[in-house]
Amino acid sequence: MASYITPAGFQALVDEYERMLKVERPIMTREVAYAASLGDRSENAEYKYGKQRLREIDKRLHYLQKRLQSVEAVDPKDVAGPIVRFGATVRFEEDESGDEKQVQIVGTDEIDTVNGRVSFNSPIARAFLGKSVDDPATIQTPQGPRSVVITEITWE
Repeated sequence: MASYITPAGFQALVDEYERMLKVERPIMTREVAYAASLGDRSENAEYKYGKQRLREIDKRLHYLQKRLQSVEAVDPKDVAGPIVRFGATVRFEEDESGDEKQVQIVGTDEIDTVNGRVSFNSPIARAFLGKSVDDPATIQTPQGPRSVVITEITWE
């Protein structure tokens, strides 16, 4: 099953993969080779650290490669419409406080709650998906349900 991601999120994964493969891994390989040339590897901290870091890089590269194969890039502009879907930016107002907030519904690899980017699997996104402007929604939070009203849907 494919997971959704925005084109910008997909490009960020590609960029990370390329940077690790073409920059970080070759640097670490050179450092390990140099440390190995110094002699006794059993007490060589640089060699041990370098080998460990290479394993971490290889593990991340493997993860990114698999992830890039399993995600489906969806451009929010291609699915734009009057109802909330993946990629939508939703402005909403809380019933109790009247505070207005905004979130963008993105893929799991793009979550950045500080900047209002939430996963399409999150409780807030699930409360909004399929709704339109002026629709009420109930967001399930650890403190209990919160009632909100969608005030605007935009597509970036």
